Amino acid sequence: MHEQEQAVQLRKTRGLATGLLVAMAFLFLVSRSLMPRYPYLSFVAAFAEAAMVGALADWFAVTALFRHPLGVPIPHTAIIPRNKDRIADSLSNFLEHNFITQEIIRAEMRPIDFAGAAAAWLSQPENSKAISRQIVRSVPTLLRVIEDEDVRQFMHGRLTSALAHAKFAPMVAEVLSVLVASNRHQALFNQLIEVAARALEHNKDYIRWKIHENSPRWLPKAIDEKFYHRLLDAVESTLNEMREEDSEWRLRFSNMAEDFIEQLRTSPVYEEKLDTMISEVLGHPITRDYMLHIWRDIKTRLEADIASPDSHIAARLDQGFRSFGNELLGDARVQRKLNQWIRIFATETIVARREMIADLVVRVIRKWDADTMSRKLELHVGKDLQYIRINGTLVGGLVGLVLHAISRFL
Repeated sequence: MHEQEQAVQLRKTRGLATGLLVAMAFLFLVSRSLMPRYPYLSFVAAFAEAAMVGALADWFAVTALFRHPLGVPIPHTAIIPRNKDRIADSLSNFLEHNFITQEIIRAEMRPIDFAGAAAAWLSQPENSKAISRQIVRSVPTLLRVIEDEDVRQFMHGRLTSALAHAKFAPMVAEVLSVLVASNRHQALFNQLIEVAARALEHNKDYIRWKIHENSPRWLPKAIDEKFYHRLLDAVESTLNEMREEDSEWRLRFSNMAEDFIEQLRTSPVYEEKLDTMISEVLGHPITRDYMLHIWRDIKTRLEADIASPDSHIAARLDQGFRSFGNELLGDARVQRKLNQWIRIFATETIVARREMIADLVVRVIRKWDADTMSRKLELHVGKDLQYIRINGTLVGGLVGLVLHAISRFL
C-alpha cells in the first residue's frame, strides 16, 4: 500500500478514536450536570468517566511508542525513536533465524512448479516471439561493444594470454586417441588409399610421358611401355594390398598413429613445434586479415537479418523456444528434476546469503533518522493501534459501568 494511502487511513482512525474520547467527555459533563434531576444518569456518568480514563490511558500508551506525549520527555516514552538501532538489530536477527531458514524456504518453494510455469509461458507463441525479438534487438548493441577498440584490445590480450598458457599437444593427443580407440584412423587410411588410387588413375598419361622423357634415346619405346605397365601393376597391387583389413600396411599405420600420440603426450619437442606452428598461423597477417574479413561479413549478414521484419534469426529463436516449452511441458520427469534443482539452488543461495540480507535491513534502518523510523512504523501499524484506543474507550466504559452498578447494589 502507498504511504499516502496509509497516512489517510491513519488520520481517519485517529480522528475516530479522538472523536470518541471527546464524545465521552461531553457525555460525562452532560450526565453529571443532569444527575440531580435524573439520578439514573449516574450509570451514564460512570460509563463516560471510565471510558475517558481508558481512552486517555490507551492514547498515552500508543503515543509513547512513537513520541513523547504532549512533547513532555516522560521516562520510558518515545520508545521506538530511542531504541531505533536496537530494534534494527532485533528485527535483523529475527528475520535471519525465523524466516530465512532451509526448512521454511524449502517448504514455501515446494508447491511452486517453476519448470511447468516456464514451459507453459514459453509454449505460448506471443511469449516466445517476444523474447526472441528482445534477444535479436540486443544484438546490435553487442556488436557495437565488440567493435569498440578497448574491448577488441582486451579480447586480443586475453586470447594471446590463453594461447601462451595453453598446451595444445596433449589436447591433440587426446582427440587422436579417441579416434584411434574407435578405429576412425582406419577410415582415414582408407581415404588416403583412395586419394592415391584416384591420383594414379588421373595421371597415367603423365607417368607414361615422364618415363619416356627420362629413358635413354637408344632404348626402344616398347621397353618403356613394358616398364610403365609393370610400374602401374606394382602400384595398383600395393594399393589393393593396403585395402585388405589385416594388411601389414594397416598395422604399420596404427603403430605409427599410436607412436605419434605418445610423442604428443610426452615429448617437449613436439609440444614446442605445435605451439610455434599455431602461434605463427594465428599471428600471421594473412590469418588476421582473413578473420577480420570473416567477422565483417558475419556482422553485415547479422545486421541485415536483424533489421528485416522477417528475421530468420528471430524465427529460429522463436521456434526453438516454443519447441523447448512444448517438449518440457509434456515431460513431467524432466520438470520434476528441474524443479528440484531450482529449489535446491534457490534455497542454498538464499540461505547462504541470509546474513547479507539481514545486514541490509540493519543498514537501511540505521540510515533512517528517529522521526523517519517512527513515521514509517506508525504508517504501517498506527491504524491498528488507533483501534486499541477505540476498544480501550468502550471496554473502559463498560468496566466503569459494571463497577458503579456493583457499588450501588452492595
